[in-house]
Amino acid sequence: MIRPAVPTDVPEIHAMVRELADYEKCLADAKATERQLHDALFCAHPAAFAHVAEDEAGRTVGFALWFRNFSTWTGTHGVYLEDLYVRPEARGGGHGKALLTELARICVDRGYGRLEWSVLDWNEPSIAFYRALGATPMDEWTVYRLSDDALAELGS
Repeated sequence: MIRPAVPTDVPEIHAMVRELADYEKCLADAKATERQLHDALFCAHPAAFAHVAEDEAGRTVGFALWFRNFSTWTGTHGVYLEDLYVRPEARGGGHGKALLTELARICVDRGYGRLEWSVLDWNEPSIAFYRALGATPMDEWTVYRLSDDALAELGS
C-alpha cells in the first residue's frame, strides 16, 4: 500500500534516510534530524512531500521524498524525487515500482511534464530497475553542487 506520509511516519522515514545514506556510503553526511523532516513535510506551506510503502502487515518498508520543480522549456512543473528507498527485506515486492507509479500518477493528474531523479553511477541494481520502467539516463547533463564553505563564500 502506498499512501501520503503523516506526522507519525517521520521516525520511520528518518530511519530509512539513514539506512539509505549508509547504503550509499555517506552516513556521516546524513545530518537531517527528525524535527527537520517533520517541519519540512508538515509546515503550513510544505515544499517537500513524502509517500510511504507499507507491507501486508502494515509495516513501513519504503518511502519516496519529493518536491516540485519547474521547467522553463516545457512551461510546466515536474516532480524531483530526492530519495526513493525500500528496505532490503522488502525489495522485489513491488514497493519501489508502486512508489514511482504513485509519483507518475501525481505528475499525470496535475499536468506535470517530468519525473526526475539522480542515481549514483555505481548503483547498478537501481539503474537496471529504473531502465526496466522506461526511465532514460540524462548522460549529457552533469549535476553541480555548492555546499559548505563554497556556498557560504559565494553567498556572503
